[in-house]
Amino acid sequence: MTTMNMIEAINLALRESMYADDRVVVLGEDVGRLGGVFRATAGLQAQFGRHRVVDTPLAEGAIIGTAVGLAAGGMIPVPEIQFLGFAHQAFHQIAAQVARFRHRSQGRYPMPMTIRAPFGGGVRTPELHSDALEAQFAHCPGLKVVAPSNPADARSLLIAAIADPDPVLFLEPLKGYRLVKGDVSESAGGDTLGSARTARAGDDVTIIAWSASVQLAEQAAVRAGEELGVSVEVLDLRSLIPLDVASIATAAAKTGRVVVVQESPVTGGFASEVIATIVEEAFYDLEAPVRRVGAPDAPYPLPGVEEIYLPSVDAVLEAIREVTSE
Repeated sequence: MTTMNMIEAINLALRESMYADDRVVVLGEDVGRLGGVFRATAGLQAQFGRHRVVDTPLAEGAIIGTAVGLAAGGMIPVPEIQFLGFAHQAFHQIAAQVARFRHRSQGRYPMPMTIRAPFGGGVRTPELHSDALEAQFAHCPGLKVVAPSNPADARSLLIAAIADPDPVLFLEPLKGYRLVKGDVSESAGGDTLGSARTARAGDDVTIIAWSASVQLAEQAAVRAGEELGVSVEVLDLRSLIPLDVASIATAAAKTGRVVVVQESPVTGGFASEVIATIVEEAFYDLEAPVRRVGAPDAPYPLPGVEEIYLPSVDAVLEAIREVTSE
């Protein structure tokens, strides 16, 4: 086991996947010579060559369109969208080409592609850099959406995503790139897409979260124990599509009181899908209405005031108070 941050774990997963299969190619803005704006691809071009780690023009639609052609031709592309907010420029390719390719070919052709994209707030970025758009892509049938919260999962799930014959949008938390560290096994293989994990055990309230919101949930759980005497369980979804319905139902039924946390604006966010799943699978186990914590229904603000916009530990703690007072 080695202690790594998220960037180091992602770099390791890319290196391992490229070493294991020479069809794996990395492409995107500044991924080669610079090693990516966050250095997630640092050293890969020097090790594997310019034909496998390719710097592209600043054109997200062209990056994903090129990856479609590579995948259709038998390669395994791993395109990087520098920030998820920029993916709107490639949404037509992702939704209408990438996600539909297997369906359109009646199952004859897979689309083995993993689109990497950092997202989320807490690092004072300019406009469009921190937008949490995961729900928009989860609504594209045929596309898998994965959102790890820690280095070990980032490595194992990225390896699994690259090995998957279907397209995967792999979301990486900007705030966690260097702040979140943990032990990573350099010998274990890939993980299973679509399996949640219990990040913290508890008996009174369940918090369901993904990506950077998991750390927020864990902080709120500690405070809930100290200030309210409430034992909080935290379920890390890890994967939005496919969704681990069984784990969600089990976690909701265990406590009967649930809070769902997301970084995106509340209306239409993926928390709504989680809550619908709970209602369908564990409604009669609930002791209180499910609460959701997210950002307001407004565009992402200027960097200086993002802490007012983003979900906070206090907001999650207030939701815990509400579900335990019912």
